[in-house]
Amino acid sequence: GAAADNDLYINQAIVFIEDAIQYRSINHRVDSRSLWLYRWYYSRTCQWILSLTITVILALAFIEEPSSLTVTSDVRYRLPAWNPPCGLTESIELLCFLVFVVDVSVKSYLIGWKEFWKNKWLMAYILTLIVSLADWIVSLSFFCKESVRIRRILRPFFLLQNSSMMKKTLKSINSTLPEMASVLLLLAVHLSLFTMFAMLLFARTKDNQQDKEWVVYFRNLPDSLTSLLVLLTTANNPDVMIPAYSKNRAYSIFFILFTVLGNLFLMNLLTAIIYNQFRGYLLKSVQSSLFRRRLGIRAAFEVLSSLRETPASAQQSCVSVGALLQVLQKAEMDSRCKQAIMRSLKMCSCDQLSAVQFQKLFEELDKDAIKQHPPSPEYQSHFMQKMQFAFGHPCFGYLGNVVALANIISICVVLVMDADKQPSERDDFFLGAINCFFILYYLLEMLLKILAMGLKRYLSYPSNRFDGLLTVILLILEIATFAVYGFPHPGWRPEFMGLLSLWDMVRLVNMLIVFRFLRIIPNMKFMALVVTTLLDLVKNLRAFAGILVVVFYAFAITGIMLFKGAVVPLGNARGSEEYSEAEFTGSCVHISLGKKKVLSWCSAHFQAGVVYCFLYVLSVHLICRWAKIYFVAWWLISSVIWVNLFVALLLENFIHKWDRRCQRESLSGIEYQRTVELMFRDVLEEPTEEELMEKLHQHPHLQLCR
Repeated sequence: GAAADNDLYINQAIVFIEDAIQYRSINHRVDSRSLWLYRWYYSRTCQWILSLTITVILALAFIEEPSSLTVTSDVRYRLPAWNPPCGLTESIELLCFLVFVVDVSVKSYLIGWKEFWKNKWLMAYILTLIVSLADWIVSLSFFCKESVRIRRILRPFFLLQNSSMMKKTLKSINSTLPEMASVLLLLAVHLSLFTMFAMLLFARTKDNQQDKEWVVYFRNLPDSLTSLLVLLTTANNPDVMIPAYSKNRAYSIFFILFTVLGNLFLMNLLTAIIYNQFRGYLLKSVQSSLFRRRLGIRAAFEVLSSLRETPASAQQSCVSVGALLQVLQKAEMDSRCKQAIMRSLKMCSCDQLSAVQFQKLFEELDKDAIKQHPPSPEYQSHFMQKMQFAFGHPCFGYLGNVVALANIISICVVLVMDADKQPSERDDFFLGAINCFFILYYLLEMLLKILAMGLKRYLSYPSNRFDGLLTVILLILEIATFAVYGFPHPGWRPEFMGLLSLWDMVRLVNMLIVFRFLRIIPNMKFMALVVTTLLDLVKNLRAFAGILVVVFYAFAITGIMLFKGAVVPLGNARGSEEYSEAEFTGSCVHISLGKKKVLSWCSAHFQAGVVYCFLYVLSVHLICRWAKIYFVAWWLISSVIWVNLFVALLLENFIHKWDRRCQRESLSGIEYQRTVELMFRDVLEEPTEEELMEKLHQHPHLQLCR
């Protein structure tokens, strides 16, 4: 009936407006049951469960065999790690897989089967789940004793597919591969030519004493190529040139030319190309997001204009104010925006809204979020008014900064004086006394500021919250110190008591005092500008940081499978200064080691699944030759491509935000909270009426009346 149709239109409008707020696509099913499922899926509870599931399945790597939950990573000193019994982590995995199966099923149903076959990400999602479940079954059938688990490498995909920004970045990377490949090819030519020069320059001679460069670095083509590749990363600089330089200083010209051409020109050229390709990437992404928002608002207008209460005599489509109010009351949106739209509706004298008026109302979503601080309390007493003026004045804050600086200087003086003293010779009286004095001042300063500004206004400033929290923590630590060790006095060196020794508690207090010194940042204009810009970038570019997590995780898991147990100390390792040999398992051969440092490096990294030591391992030739492919691939993907991509995006956002903030005059008592979408608001193009309607008519599930 008419009532059921009206309810459907209202629900459709609610969902379309929520899609517009979150920049989501509106190409999904719009019948009553699907709308209920859609809102349930995108509810905070469901999205929180999905995020938690992704976090749990990624975190399983820390407790799965080989577990890295040990205090030290050194194989000589660490105790056996706890390995969960077979079936424990597999049960958690199965629960995570079930959540992912529900996730992909709901997504596939909501977009419809025709759209599903066009969606490569969903098909890859299903394929990943099938492979993971098959590998899970294999693990149980082998009683968790298999060494290779493919599903562990596939886990980052669940994080990747859950972020639309990560998907867009990968799509853009794919489009820029030809440009990057040209520079990488040039880099390979540079490396190959200098490798040939090196093999000719440092060829073997009759004098074995003069052949150290050939023996260590340029014995054959693979070793020569590896040595120069590591030099390109500067990891073995200047070690690689020391034997040749000791023989003849002129050999340094070869290494200088290689480093200048490779590092200063080609590597920076690659960064410039990636930056140039991505300079407009974020702008295009934000433009696409704006189109989605406008399309969602227009779709809501179109379905509301189909309500039975709309006057049939109207020459153009319009929406009643009552219908819009009904939608706003049920829609999940920011309270500030909702109140602003409702205020605009009350001020509007008309009962019907045109498409232009409807769209204009929702432009409130695009505006800056302005945070106004609560007013200060009004005191009747003349004395209290003077107190409020004095302690609310900026000069009182500057005095606090001077006191904090004096505290830092006093701590530095004491640390320098006690640097070479044994713990038994150290007198903590002076440091304890000055800490007590300054903490009392910080407490007094906080209370006076609350008196002048009022508690609500004081807490409305992030710098005050930071300052007050550290002051309270310092006060609690100081009271705990006095309760355990008594008040400071000459020769204040009591024995270890309680959870922390006196020196540990004093150090903890001093570290917090040093951290508290960051309070000066808001008072330094350009420093505050840089810090707030960086904090906003961290908040807005989380998707790009997620890509780095995906790459790091995938390579870490691969490193665990390839190099698990690669370094094994022989005999009684404890207390020995050097090792004569170590045994490499798998396809690598038995290799003699002369330095315990090498064993520490490898055990600290590959046993824990982190691959930072690859440059050092390459430089000392501790792994079999085929393993070098893994390390070179890691270096190319993580350091050369992904890090440069992240730097390019960081530069683009930072420069744009810096220019915008420098042009805008600061408003006292008002804080602007900007997002990436709002940063480019002044250069975005509004979609035309024809573009919006054409896209709406292409909707696979929505049939418009006109």
